[in-house]
Amino acid sequence: MKVGVWLAPEHTDVSSMRTAWRECDALGVDSIWVWDHFFPLTGDPDGMHFEGWSLLAAMAVETTRAQIGVLVSNHEYRNPELLADMARTVDHLSGGRVILAVGAGWFERDYTEYGYPFRSGPERARSTVEAVRRIKNRIGQLNPAPMGALPLLIAGDGPQVMLRLVAEQAQIWNTMAWKFAEGNKILDDWCSRVDRNPTEIERSCFIVELTGREQIDSLREAGAQHVMLQVHNPFDMEPVRQLLRYAQRVPEPGPTR
Repeated sequence: MKVGVWLAPEHTDVSSMRTAWRECDALGVDSIWVWDHFFPLTGDPDGMHFEGWSLLAAMAVETTRAQIGVLVSNHEYRNPELLADMARTVDHLSGGRVILAVGAGWFERDYTEYGYPFRSGPERARSTVEAVRRIKNRIGQLNPAPMGALPLLIAGDGPQVMLRLVAEQAQIWNTMAWKFAEGNKILDDWCSRVDRNPTEIERSCFIVELTGREQIDSLREAGAQHVMLQVHNPFDMEPVRQLLRYAQRVPEPGPTR
């Protein structure tokens, strides 16, 4: 099982973020992420916060091993063609390690305070279908092309629109851990219906708290191949180390003498 770390860019400063992503990379995690919001999601709603893609560009040149990405980019905050070009550019900065993760968005304050229209959930989901088409089309026209594979991650669990889109277009699927098992079965069904080999899609999910080995074993048994742990400032790395042990099925260290 792969291990990802989702660094929350809220209630922190850039120096702490930089220290955290360098430490994650040194620990050997498989992926490092930030999110695509403009305001904190927890704590003081007007607390300190930083924009995700700007941080990702810095992360690209300060890490060397892990794949990196924004979990997930709201395609409505940027023209899809621009988002494709941004991802390609950061991919070059990283030496080919970017995962382009997109989703339909949900946080109303982001939309209203930054001047974007906030539409219904079904409308946002349907717009993702067209956005993915435009993103893929633009990537195919960029010169130079992405340095790496630039895999497309699509996040969501809507059974009619989003999971069908994953089956048709994505290399990676992501959802919340507590929705993973149900959505994974629906995704397999869509793969059968659209004639897509289900093994071509990496199955991933995120957790906001690591509760123990049983949590990770349960996700593994449900089919999860990549688990991302959300970590907040002060970015304690001990849960990340524990997740690495659980994911690799390494025994817990014994008592020291």
